[in-house]
Amino acid sequence: MTRGRLFAADGRNLAGVELAISPWVRARGLLGRAGLAPGEALWLAPCRSIHTVGMQFAIDVVFLDRNSRVVRVVDDLVPYRLTWGGWRAHGALEFAAGEAARLGLTAGQRLQLRPEPTVVVTGP
Repeated sequence: MTRGRLFAADGRNLAGVELAISPWVRARGLLGRAGLAPGEALWLAPCRSIHTVGMQFAIDVVFLDRNSRVVRVVDDLVPYRLTWGGWRAHGALEFAAGEAARLGLTAGQRLQLRPEPTVVVTGP
């Protein structure tokens, strides 16, 4: 799975992010996991809505538009619920419950997702 880092507009390093960009990985999401660690997130794109059916823990969901601006924050979404980010939503960041508030994420805030460089090892 591809990984990246999430940064605030002021340059603060907010979280390590797993990128769920293929249909299969997006469909699986966080299903089967026991939780997310503080400072970790899952980025689903494209994505306007998410569900927590079959999940074992609550999450915070931060919906972003195409320009990586926060359009909606859903705190403490418990298992077996659905939520929608709105027509402008293009992607969703899923965090452990409480992380959005701890990181100070609010509607209108611009974020930046940077892929982590790939390390290629060749030969002995």
